[in-house]
Amino acid sequence: MAESSFKSSFSLRTLFIFVVFYISNIVAVNGKSQTFGRVLNPIKLGLKQEKLSHFRVYWHDIVSGPNPTSIRVAGAPSTNKSKTGFGAIVMIDDPLTEGTELSSKLMGRAQGFYASAGVNEVAALMNMNFAFMVGKYNGSTISIMGRNKVLTEVREMSIVGGSGLFRFARGYVQARTKKLDYKTGDATVEYNIYVFHY
Repeated sequence: MAESSFKSSFSLRTLFIFVVFYISNIVAVNGKSQTFGRVLNPIKLGLKQEKLSHFRVYWHDIVSGPNPTSIRVAGAPSTNKSKTGFGAIVMIDDPLTEGTELSSKLMGRAQGFYASAGVNEVAALMNMNFAFMVGKYNGSTISIMGRNKVLTEVREMSIVGGSGLFRFARGYVQARTKKLDYKTGDATVEYNIYVFHY
């Protein structure tokens, strides 16, 4: 009898442990049980120690000429009358170079858009990926989003993610205008990138 009582208690204990384990592995969303989420070990994904890197590139926004890299794609009826261009949306595929001259080494492309978001001041919403094309960073991207108060000497925007060697990226960029042609609208901006990544 003692042996059968032990087996019964062992079976109940095993069942209880199994149930607790199963329930603890279910993620609750809005009070409903879900089984699509799980905790991962970062080391098994190849994520080692996080590091902080600094990069400097020059962003060339070319509006003029036969091959612009910056094209306005939308605007409100009132955009052309606005002193700040409020409502304009501009798609970009701007070169990122090693030096201030457009002829210097191509490091990658800034692809995305900026939108004029200021009614009373020149301020843009920037949303772009810096897609690198050189060295070990070839094929990796850094995603940048934020407010760019264009006429301010130094503007800061957030790094919101990345891909390739910049997976799980976070940090910020500082933008400083180096050249601005008021006739054509062409600009060269220095971007200092401070990024945490693995």
